[in-house]
Amino acid sequence: MSNNTSKNNYGPMIIIGSLFFVFGFVTWVNSILIPYFKLTCELTVRESMLVAFAFYISYFVMAFPSSFILKKTGYKNGMMLGLFVMAAGALVFIPAANSRQYIIFLVGLFIEATGLTLLQTASNPYVTILGPIESAASRISIMGVCNKLAGAIAPLLLVGAIVKNPNEIDEIKAQLVNMSASQQDVVLNGLSARLITPYIIMAVVLVALGLLIKFTSLPDIHDENTEPGQPAKASLQEKSFFQHHHMIFGAIAIFCAVSVEVLAVDTIINYAQYTGLSFREAKYFATYTLLIMIISYIIGIFTIPKIISQRKALIASAGIGVVFTILAVIVKGPASVWFISLLGLGNALLWPAIWPLSLNGLGRSTSKGSALLIMGVVGGALGPVIYGAVSDSSNPQVAYWVLIPFYLFILYFATSGYKAGKQATPELQVAA
Repeated sequence: MSNNTSKNNYGPMIIIGSLFFVFGFVTWVNSILIPYFKLTCELTVRESMLVAFAFYISYFVMAFPSSFILKKTGYKNGMMLGLFVMAAGALVFIPAANSRQYIIFLVGLFIEATGLTLLQTASNPYVTILGPIESAASRISIMGVCNKLAGAIAPLLLVGAIVKNPNEIDEIKAQLVNMSASQQDVVLNGLSARLITPYIIMAVVLVALGLLIKFTSLPDIHDENTEPGQPAKASLQEKSFFQHHHMIFGAIAIFCAVSVEVLAVDTIINYAQYTGLSFREAKYFATYTLLIMIISYIIGIFTIPKIISQRKALIASAGIGVVFTILAVIVKGPASVWFISLLGLGNALLWPAIWPLSLNGLGRSTSKGSALLIMGVVGGALGPVIYGAVSDSSNPQVAYWVLIPFYLFILYFATSGYKAGKQATPELQVAA
């Protein structure tokens, strides 16, 4: 890519980076909503994990519809529409918080994530094609920094908006034990209602961003232009979509990657409290995990592909995940919480490396391939539910063993699955 072309990409990269910041804020605020709903809606661990299920199941349900919408609207208008749908989901929190009905909160989260699915289906391939395929993981890592920076801030901002003092949640938990049922309802209803103002503000910001996207100079793209780094080839059109076996394995790898990433962030606050830490101490661990991911992203930005290929980075990342998972399960007490947090070091580069390896060679099928990969995000729905079931039947620490099979499949994809069903092309050789 020429220097001139690279400079022309700065504007779109900044705009897409701002969208990834939005992704991060809306997604990772769930790490606070899970323990907050567990308290206010009086839930078990398994029930509280339905927050993640309702949020991420929309990726599976809406991914292919999103690809068809993008064909009609174009990527730019699709991004705007996605932001508007997310705003609608945020507004559902008003009746949910007033009634303290968990099911209505879950509906709001599903609608939010529906908009996010459309936004992600458009923006991820956009980043992939803004330059050569061999450096796509580096560009996606930059987006990851934006995503996780927002994610690190989001839980603390929400806690600051809904909690009056650092010890309030722990104090309320202690007081509820000695209250009558009617007194408990009054206190919990009050806590629930505190979510209304933050989510109204979120809806306003999302609508404003949608209008901003509409009037930016962001260039539109279509499938005929979406072969990463080069023009579409007629020969690529002749291959059946599902004959791209590496793409199917890539979708499974995305399923595994999102499962481990969501589990590490969304379960860590509850787990930290299980080990004996107070909510005041535990609430920071989701932020710590996301900050560790940012460090890993920055390493990826400066080393891929100059020092290490994105495929080898994927192998190393999955290996790190296996090691820290084992340590998290065998180490006792609050120290084990840090090993869950350190999973962020391995988890960060999974998504950036899997995307280009999966989309490579799809040509005019790129939007469909992107939709299939987005469907893999359903791992964020099923992984936490599996964890919650094991946690309720044993304990939250033992339940982390469920991470190991996910990391092992990612290792398979990085070593051989990425080239399944195709001969090595120059692009694939460079990317590997």
